[in-house]
Amino acid sequence: MGLILVTGGARSGKSGYAERRAAELGGDAVTYIATAEALDDEMARRIARHRSERPAAWATAESPRAAGQAVRSASTPTVMVDCMTVLASNALLAAEAQGEEAALAAVLAEAEALRAAALAHPGTVVVVTNEVGMGVHPPTSLGRWYRDALGRANALLAAAADEVVLLVSGIPLRIK
Repeated sequence: MGLILVTGGARSGKSGYAERRAAELGGDAVTYIATAEALDDEMARRIARHRSERPAAWATAESPRAAGQAVRSASTPTVMVDCMTVLASNALLAAEAQGEEAALAAVLAEAEALRAAALAHPGTVVVVTNEVGMGVHPPTSLGRWYRDALGRANALLAAAADEVVLLVSGIPLRIK
């Protein structure tokens, strides 16, 4: 099937939907690429919840950076990346000290590597991301850099995707 992009707001059901799609496509032969790091208690709880909700038979690769390389290394026909949102945050924060252009370039490099790896994968890659540009205008320059960078990364992935699904209040809407 190629690349499936699953997007939506926070807590809209993106990950659950993506997990169900990955399971439909790959059964137990799925590699789950996790981009989050447990940097605080709340994130540790989220990671634990996600681990408990996905099938135990799935392979897991922890990849807070270079998710594209993790996709290339996956040996299963179906791969799920959760999520571009955190991957973008990780890239942006690593390059923040170098300024806005470098931060944007770092995020877009991660997105491009993920796009290229997904298109090269012989099976299906399901990528989860957030729509962050439809909400409140960020009050800080770093927040605006992030919103703009993730918006561009999402557009890059969506343009290459065979299917794009927007989750709204738990309801999946296929938009491509």
